[in-house]
Amino acid sequence: MNADKGPLREYTGLIWIDDQPGIRLRILARSLDEATASVIEEHGDGHVISIWNEEDASRAR
Repeated sequence: MNADKGPLREYTGLIWIDDQPGIRLRILARSLDEATASVIEEHGDGHVISIWNEEDASRAR
């Protein structure tokens, strides 16, 4: 693991492809950008994607 990129964290989310029901996602990545890039690489660009990390989502803003 490259220390300057941070630890792997679990991101969860949904992707909607065309008219299909949302597909649930679970991705291990070092950042939200890395998780999003991974989903786009696997499913292609141009879809509606919603990804979050539960730790970040539960933190006070």
